[in-house]
This record gives sequence, C-alpha cells and structure tokens, in this order.
Amino acid sequence: MWDWTRQLAEWSRDDVPFAVATVTVCQGSTPAKPGAKLLVRADGTFHGTVGGGHLEQLVLADARACLEKGEPRAYRYPLGSKLGQCCGGVVDVFMEPVNHGPRLYLFGAGHVGQALCRTLDGTPFQVHLVDERPEWVHGERIPASVIRHEEPWDVFASRAVWDARRTYIAVMTHRHDLDQDIIAFALEKPARYVGLIGSNTKWARFRQRLEARGATAAQLARVRCPIGLEIGGKSPQEVAVSIAAGLLQLHHQGADTETTAEAPPSETPRMRGGSSGE
Repeated sequence: MWDWTRQLAEWSRDDVPFAVATVTVCQGSTPAKPGAKLLVRADGTFHGTVGGGHLEQLVLADARACLEKGEPRAYRYPLGSKLGQCCGGVVDVFMEPVNHGPRLYLFGAGHVGQALCRTLDGTPFQVHLVDERPEWVHGERIPASVIRHEEPWDVFASRAVWDARRTYIAVMTHRHDLDQDIIAFALEKPARYVGLIGSNTKWARFRQRLEARGATAAQLARVRCPIGLEIGGKSPQEVAVSIAAGLLQLHHQGADTETTAEAPPSETPRMRGGSSGE
C-alpha cells in the first residue's frame, strides 16, 4: 500500500509547492474511496490515485489549478456521461496547497536582520536567515521558526529554490561588496521581490557597477533600494517594521504584481534605512 505520509514528508522537505487532493465523500457507485489521496506538483508529477480514469485526470488538472491560485477548494464530480464514466455516483474532493506560502531569503544576520526575523514571526513568511558568522546567525533573540544557514551566501543561493511567486530577497550583510554580489546573482533568478538595504547613494553606486557587469535596465528596475515603507524611524526595530510591512503589503496584493527575472515591479516603495544590515 502507498504510504502517502512518507511522500508528504519528503515533498515538504523539498520545499517545492504541491497540492494534496483528498476524496472526502463518495455517493453511489464510484471508483474512489473516502480518504484516497493524490499529491500533485505543478509540473504534473503525482503520487497516489483517486480511482483512475477520466475522474483522476480531472482531479489532477484541478489540483494544479488549485496550486496555481494558492487557495484550498472543494470540488464535486458527478460520474456521468460528461466525465466519460458510467458509474453514476458522485465524488467530492478537497484540495489544498502545501509549501505555497512566501519565503524570504534574508542575507545578513545583523541588528536589522535579527529584528526583521522577529517582526515576521507569526506571519505567512518562512524566513531563511543566511550568514556565515556563527555569533550572529545563532543569536538568542532570533525566533525558533527561522531557518538558519551558517554558510557563505553563494553556497546557500546555489542550492536554494527560486520561484517568481514565492521567493523574496532582502540583502543586508555587513559588507557592501557582499551586498553587491548577492544582488547581481539574484537578478539572474526568478523572484517576486529583490530588496537592498541602504541609501539612494548606495544604490546609485551599485547600479553603475552592475550596469558595467552587463545587467539590463529591466533587471535593475527590479531592485528596491531603499526598501520598506516610509515610516520615519531609524532604529533597527523600526527599520525592520518598515521592511516587514512592505513585504506583507506585496504578498497580500495577490498574484497580479508578481515579477520574474526580466519583469520589473510596477512600483518601487522607498525606505530610509541605514546603509548596512548591522
């Protein structure tokens, strides 16, 4: 018998979005049984069965649509001639997305970075904190929900999952050369948000250097620097609140504002934060 719990755990660890389709009710003659499950990825890969046939093909298609919207939904399938099945019964299926929430790759565990981790705790964001300095990335005030990566930024970035809908980037390391290298790397990847802490002067300098390295105008327009909403505060916690508010605002705006590797956002919020993540 297929062990769906093991497959669910494995796919959850992969951090790749997928949908779980569960048969909840069967009325009359049906090929499915209550509790039957399908685990479906966006590329069509699936595990499990809800009885096969045209019913299963429809469930697979609807599961991918559910995953695309990122919202759970219940479906009812009357098994008549329209479905190419003559069972005559009815099957209800509940579908829910997994690993579909936003994730923030936060480069830099300085004072602002740690404050941002605390501010985003309890929100839809899954935070990955990246810093090779153990005394910073393992700070006692960082919430347990934060996934910590004590390693060079490029080691993490090379194996991270990049997604135009789910991935958000905030760069605030203790060195400007690292900030610039991370931004250059991120511009080649799909992401919904690419943010750099600092002043307009810092970004003008970075922009000139990135242009010299071949970055396109569309790529550069994706960078938000300064980042966050304009609230006026300058303390690490106030800056973190400003950044978190901007991230949550964008997340809750829905899919219409998502960006890809070549598509700039329609607006660029500004924030008067410090010039580094420390």
